[in-house]
Amino acid sequence: MAAVPLLVDVDTGIDDSLALLYLLAGPEAELVAITCTAGNVPARQVATNNLAWLELCSHPPVEVALGAEVPIVQALMTTEETHGPQGIGYAELPAPTRSISERHAAQVWIEEARRRPGELTGLVTGPLTNLALAVTLEPDLPHLLRRVVLMGGAFNHPGNTAPTTEWNIAVDPEAAKIVFDRFAVAVNRPIVCGLDVTERIALTPEHLRRLAEAAGSTPVELLRPDDGDDDRSRASNVVIKQVSDAVRFYLQFHRDSGRGFIAHMHDPFAAAVALDPTIAVLRPATVDVELAGTLTRGQTVADWDGLWGRQPNAEVVVDADPAAFLDAFIERVGALARRVG
Repeated sequence: MAAVPLLVDVDTGIDDSLALLYLLAGPEAELVAITCTAGNVPARQVATNNLAWLELCSHPPVEVALGAEVPIVQALMTTEETHGPQGIGYAELPAPTRSISERHAAQVWIEEARRRPGELTGLVTGPLTNLALAVTLEPDLPHLLRRVVLMGGAFNHPGNTAPTTEWNIAVDPEAAKIVFDRFAVAVNRPIVCGLDVTERIALTPEHLRRLAEAAGSTPVELLRPDDGDDDRSRASNVVIKQVSDAVRFYLQFHRDSGRGFIAHMHDPFAAAVALDPTIAVLRPATVDVELAGTLTRGQTVADWDGLWGRQPNAEVVVDADPAAFLDAFIERVGALARRVG
């Protein structure tokens, strides 16, 4: 399969980190650039995390560009309680030696799309601020990109930030509305990976054990719900050690919030869809974002049946095979970790 040229926009983030590793693991992804927005942690920490993961994996240089450090309208909210003070849980990545790009993220989106019209797939696993800024500056962006894949929203499913609201949309609802409105003219409608499916894709300690085994890392550890907060991985493989320490924090967050000793794989699944949309079942819908509701601000509302009299502007993921995706994740990232050592 020919490599998919990708512009990846992230707010790294533990699950963004796992998505990045998934993309770095094989030749199917051509990383044109990584753009950074504030969300899980502040944008400059996001950029540092991305550079550090690239170096840890001995990946050739990729442009990492800083983008929006605040949402379009509302004050920034971050979620260190979910992802740790640096966004990577308990992991302690070596400080990167590579530098942040001199280009702004919106500039990267526009200039790269113009340079390769009709070729690039945009993958956004954080708030939509950078993409909203880019499409405001360049209204032809929906025609210049091949497609965009978004992780965000909740449709027939509860929210994870407010009762009806998903985190990435909640951080910058105005940006999300701009994107859904402006990309209504795109030939290939945006693919939206919402909580309806991503919360069915749960990484467990057994998956981590299999990942370490696939990487040839020793000892093969099994994280447990009663492990202490100061427990750390002793894995011989540097990638597995950092992944284990990052995901341990994420597992504990889900445990403490009553969701079980699991880790939802929101962003890695969206990365997989960006490489191969056929792994997901899609349903067209007209998606809009609530901005005025006192209880529902940031809610993504899908009109499945044309009741608004507007054409569909999104392909919403409504089903997938979680076990098959997790098997693929273990195979890909395990092979990457084995190569790195």
